[in-house]
Amino acid sequence: MTGFSDGVFAIVITLLVIELRVPAHRPGELLAGLAEEAPAYVAFLVSFGYLGVIWLNHHALLRLIRGATLGLNWINLWLLLGVVVIPFPTAVLAAAFTHEGNDHDRRVAVLLYALTAAAMSAPWLAFFGYLRRRPALLGEGISVAHVAAQRARPVTGMVLYLFSGALGWFVSPVLGVIGIVVMIVFHALTSEGVRRRRPHRRAERR
Repeated sequence: MTGFSDGVFAIVITLLVIELRVPAHRPGELLAGLAEEAPAYVAFLVSFGYLGVIWLNHHALLRLIRGATLGLNWINLWLLLGVVVIPFPTAVLAAAFTHEGNDHDRRVAVLLYALTAAAMSAPWLAFFGYLRRRPALLGEGISVAHVAAQRARPVTGMVLYLFSGALGWFVSPVLGVIGIVVMIVFHALTSEGVRRRRPHRRAERR
């Protein structure tokens, strides 16, 4: 599972660079042409970071288990489906924010990217739910309570990516992109999982 998944990630993250191209320009206007393509470079960096974070989260997820089953492999394929789709909304986002798009196009592009990212959260939720019901698959020292606590991350991602899409559609495409970046940072900071809160115990001294 790890080897196949890493291969998919490597291919997809490489495909992102295909959308970067030398802009058409007149002699002496290369700098201006590159500046016009700046949104495409930003979209590339955002998606490269997003896929990198997903890869880190995926490795952290696989460290929770001692082995794979047919069910886990199907869920993993579902997750990889979302990964291989990422270059498409990236290309749409880059095109919309360059001279090729207008404000409406940018709103559509941000909404598409946010919906794709929100859909990416669903297989993670399924993964944690599957492991929670099958504790025998968990690695040494991994508790069911820890796995159950991780479900908050994909739920948060699903809700806030949708919120970012709505923000980009109804308020401002730029704010929508900022919301997406914030969520990518959130998943980067929690790539090793969230810790379950322990109840505080008050010790009474007499």
